[in-house]
Amino acid sequence: MAELYRQYQRPLSSFVRRLTGGDRQWAEDVVQETMIRAWRGAGRLDPAAPSLMPWLTTVARRIVIDDRRRRGARPAESGAGPLENVPVRDEYEGVLRRLAVADALAALSPAHREVLTETVLRDRTVNQAAEALGVPVGTVKSRVYYAMRALRASLQEKGETS
Repeated sequence: MAELYRQYQRPLSSFVRRLTGGDRQWAEDVVQETMIRAWRGAGRLDPAAPSLMPWLTTVARRIVIDDRRRRGARPAESGAGPLENVPVRDEYEGVLRRLAVADALAALSPAHREVLTETVLRDRTVNQAAEALGVPVGTVKSRVYYAMRALRASLQEKGETS
């Protein structure tokens, strides 16, 4: 459980803070409750899964929804903060999409991952990437083409269409 907390506490806290409209105390409570539920349901978790983040974000999102419903069923408390009624965009789909892209990138060959890192993540031109990698410009171009093709195919297999 300590390793689970160490690995997922920071990204989960960031996700939950957006769901709670920036309410740090509420977000900490939700993260704590999520980790307790993970501990209680440890036997049901798939240890072979590449990431538990989708499961954790689903649990956290449901806790936030339940808390909002519970708050809506009671009269408003006096002194409620200004963030009480701020609408919050649901980031759940974005988190899942980023996880799918990360998994797809991990499945690429090292050469393809390397060329995408240089051209896309480091925002280098093909010439700059070729110089950094020590390969011809044509090699960078073809690797980018085939890497993007493999990435697109991998994402389509996972149901990501955009």
